[in-house]
Amino acid sequence: MTLEYLSGFGNEFATEALADTLPKGQNSPQRPAHGLYAEQLSGTAFTAPRSENKRSWLYRIRPSVTHRPFVPVMHSTWASTPFDNPVSPSPNQLRWSPTPIPRAPTDFIDGIITMAGGGDTHSWAGLGVHVYIASKSMEKKYFYNSDGEMLIVPQEGRLLLRTEMGDLEVSPTEIAVIPRGIKFAVDLLDEQARGYVCENYGAPFTLPDLGPIGANGLANPRDFLTPVAKYEDIEGEFELYTKFGGTLWSAYIKHSPLDVVGWHGNYAPYKYDLNRFMTINTVSFDHCDPSIFTVLTSPSGHPGIANIDFVIFPSRWNVANNTFRPPYFHRNIMSEFMGLIKGGYDAKGKDFAPGGASLHNCMSAHGPDAKSFEGASSAELEPHYMDGTLAFMFESKFIMQPTAHALNMKTLQKDYYHCWLDLKKNFSTKPADVPLLENAMQAVVENELEKAEMDAATENYER
Repeated sequence: MTLEYLSGFGNEFATEALADTLPKGQNSPQRPAHGLYAEQLSGTAFTAPRSENKRSWLYRIRPSVTHRPFVPVMHSTWASTPFDNPVSPSPNQLRWSPTPIPRAPTDFIDGIITMAGGGDTHSWAGLGVHVYIASKSMEKKYFYNSDGEMLIVPQEGRLLLRTEMGDLEVSPTEIAVIPRGIKFAVDLLDEQARGYVCENYGAPFTLPDLGPIGANGLANPRDFLTPVAKYEDIEGEFELYTKFGGTLWSAYIKHSPLDVVGWHGNYAPYKYDLNRFMTINTVSFDHCDPSIFTVLTSPSGHPGIANIDFVIFPSRWNVANNTFRPPYFHRNIMSEFMGLIKGGYDAKGKDFAPGGASLHNCMSAHGPDAKSFEGASSAELEPHYMDGTLAFMFESKFIMQPTAHALNMKTLQKDYYHCWLDLKKNFSTKPADVPLLENAMQAVVENELEKAEMDAATENYER
């Protein structure tokens, strides 16, 4: 499938599926062309500064108000903060194996599983972090999110996002953002699909400031793609779902809501190919902070402290001299939810697989596992191209509270902490080049005893 797109980030776009749809020199004429209705969609308050104001004018076959009343419906795995069934946020490192894709027909909306979240949907602050699993397209079913915009990160299977402003085809290694309030449906272009969703309750995602990097680099604006106008003129029996105030609602509708014939403005869905990210890294020594890998950021109102940062770790050259090259051991005031799209992550072994996830909350210590540490500490420091890898992180100033469902999933790796228990005590008052074999052998024995004691303590605590 070959789709047309408009290029640029946050541009003032104008597109029409029928000639002369867009009015000349005004937004709301007395009689819009083709018998259409004019409707403004505002993504910010009317009085937001011009540089931050988000709105688009839509010219549609029927206005959005034409539907039956919404009624609340249950969703067993999609939750919003504050959670109805709260569990205490955990300072422990958490990790999950990939979520299996169900055999039973499951569409994108039904297959959303909330893993964690922070902040509050009612206060326009924070985030929800989800995985999605799907084995069928959405049929006679449409959705829009009143609580926030949705950053969709496919890991397996291509998606066709049919939105009221046009179509986006999104594959693994690409992302898509559906702003708050925009209606869409998800078709599967492969037999099944799996991925991640960051539900942004706060300020819309934007490009990060580059500072001393200058005018170019990281995600360049011209590489973001927005759909051209495309409409459905279909009548029948359909369901329109929305997520509002943390609850899923459904309304009966007698036509497809994807009936926008033309639109103009700067509030629209978009996609981005992560392979186009221009990576910045050291060419001398030391490991740079991960902020150099930021693709998109949702500002919090406090400069430099994000509501959400979307960060990726793509294929790249690693050339640092006299340096421990994987991510260093770290404790962070920001909370980090991490996923893997393909390949391996240089600080973790095979137990962090594509489709899996980890959560390291505020001040939770984390870093390379013992095997990765040993390998990187003794590696020959030649230039190395890290090929075929793509990991990402949702980083937030909010503590992320895991859901009760996520903590009860069979994919939760209860022995995750084992990966650090083999880190040996290497300390010595002797010169650094003196072999410490006796210390290493003693450390192996002590670590095995410690593992057994910690496993027993964990089982007693859970009971």
